[in-house]
Amino acid sequence: MFGVYTVKYKKIIGILLCGSLICQGCTDLKEEVFSEVLENDYKPTERDLPYILAPVYASFRTLMFGWQGYFDLQEESADHIITPVRPNGWDDAGTYRRMHQHTWNAVQWQPYNTWQQAYASITKANRVIMQVEDGTLPLPEETGKAAVAELRAARALAYYLLLDNHGNVPIVTDYRDVTLPDQKTRKELYDFVVKELTEIIPALSEDVESMYGRMNVWAAHALLAKIYLNAQVYTGTPAWDKVIQQTDQVIEANKYRLDADYKSVFSATNQNSPEIIFAVPYDEIYGHGSQIHMKTLDPLSRLVYNMAAGPWGGNCAVPQFIDTYDTDDQRLYDSWIQGPQYHAATGELVITYVNEVPGIGGDGTVAPSNAGYRIGKYEIKKGATSNLDNDYPMFRYADILMMKAEALLRTGKAEQAAALVTTVRERAFKSRPEKAVVKGSDLLSGSMYNYGVQAKDGTVAGNNGGADIVYGRFLDELGWEFTAEAHRRQDIIRFGVFQTKSWFNHKPHANATSRTLFPIPNDELNKNPKLEQNQGY
Repeated sequence: MFGVYTVKYKKIIGILLCGSLICQGCTDLKEEVFSEVLENDYKPTERDLPYILAPVYASFRTLMFGWQGYFDLQEESADHIITPVRPNGWDDAGTYRRMHQHTWNAVQWQPYNTWQQAYASITKANRVIMQVEDGTLPLPEETGKAAVAELRAARALAYYLLLDNHGNVPIVTDYRDVTLPDQKTRKELYDFVVKELTEIIPALSEDVESMYGRMNVWAAHALLAKIYLNAQVYTGTPAWDKVIQQTDQVIEANKYRLDADYKSVFSATNQNSPEIIFAVPYDEIYGHGSQIHMKTLDPLSRLVYNMAAGPWGGNCAVPQFIDTYDTDDQRLYDSWIQGPQYHAATGELVITYVNEVPGIGGDGTVAPSNAGYRIGKYEIKKGATSNLDNDYPMFRYADILMMKAEALLRTGKAEQAAALVTTVRERAFKSRPEKAVVKGSDLLSGSMYNYGVQAKDGTVAGNNGGADIVYGRFLDELGWEFTAEAHRRQDIIRFGVFQTKSWFNHKPHANATSRTLFPIPNDELNKNPKLEQNQGY
């Protein structure tokens, strides 16, 4: 669907991020400047927009998959993924144990990457908006309006990530203003992002192909739907009808569709998937940063994939989550590397991944190298380097359908919700199509997740189950469809699980409600006396 253009665009973005401009074949020795473009000589056109806007999007690469970035915050603090101590390390002074047990604080480094990179994108967007508006970046009028609208959409995306993770943060929109910004409440930030998106949606491009990896109008609708989906968490007031309004905009436009193959959405060439609405582009040469395979695979797996780099052997699935899958659900096998793994050249057995993990560590427990299923959702091609080509699909069409389904379910329309869930499930149960069908009554039941603290022998002690979770079966559906996509923390907060349930070696924190927000980083408090720490820290 997207083809050559999107591959080319990914490489353009990557080259820009490398920061290298090369002058080739300069044989005329006249004193002309080739190594830089002077402001007075630069006359950009619409074709230059990807180059101009690329730095704003660039920060999302580190933000998403960077060390202790958004992916880690969403997954390591939730109930799908853990990083236990391994024979080759991974205690990291208790970093991952604190994430799992919700005992992080304001001076530890794990919540800081998302803050830093989100504000990096915001600052870059503010700078370019200023340059367009004051004429130092002399774009044609209509092109300038489109550029500012897109920049505001990208900035709104960055502020949404801060809204979700840190809540009470400064809002900065003027690049010229060097005064220390005031702190805003989470509600004020929510109102700001909603207002920004509502205002600029009419000016955003409706194009799909040329806007890959950029905020077009459909990505803005998807983002607004996601914000409304979590409105009750962010503001105390639900907005389910608005979720339906925004998702319907995308559905009725008929620009996207479910990919026939679930694996294709996460392949090394997933820029071709008709399902992806907004992605953060990565490239093994030009756009580094996608290293999930390095963190999850055991070092021996380099032989399985004939890798050009040695994996580090860290995170894996929580066994209790794996046990929730129907064994006929193809997503179990498409998302998780499990069982015997064989040498790419000789066919000999290299390692066997098992769905057993004795503990996260901290008490002397060390998980064997093969303990736990590994993240295989993002294709690991033969000969993979330490950086993958796979783009991160932040918003995809299945998410649009499931957001609408949840809003319908929560407003008493369970059968309509079930029809949408069935549509999403169908590609996962091609061998048993009758299992794809769910009813409204199914979605009204509790979760299949056997919540409780896992003992070293694998038994679940102090079981507190999932049967009492309201709409728990729908939460399970979200888990099976979106596991390892940086959704889970947000989802289980919305369903009350994050605050109340135990899983693996995690028990609810004594001040559990405070853990639904990460702290304001201590360094930021030191820099700006106008900031106050989030409650509970």
